[in-house]
Amino acid sequence: QVQLVESGGGLVQAGGSLSLSCAASGRTFSNYAMGWFRQAPGKEREIVAAIDWSGGNTYYADSVKGRFTISSQNAKNAVYLQMNSLKPEDTGVYYCACAARRSRVVGIYEYDYWGQGTQVTVSS
Repeated sequence: QVQLVESGGGLVQAGGSLSLSCAASGRTFSNYAMGWFRQAPGKEREIVAAIDWSGGNTYYADSVKGRFTISSQNAKNAVYLQMNSLKPEDTGVYYCACAARRSRVVGIYEYDYWGQGTQVTVSS
């Protein structure tokens, strides 16, 4: 079993930055792929970014390319999401997820463990 806890959400003005963290516990973290998802009110949960077990292979949704950066530190059992140039449409609950495989994972149903989420609100 893996437990994931997100932190770092909050309220920010458009154009600002936020940094999200996800701490994992329970099993060896270094063999897992990780991802960040978000869910806006009334919308389906969507992938934002993903990273493989080594941290060397990443994926970004088109809507966040060039603005968000995903990274990981296996030694600390942590994954991060640096969000710059935030827009009101980035508002939502952001979830950290973990997949029991080494390669990068994009599909939502391929993830095995989820955090409780952290709210990100971007005001215009």
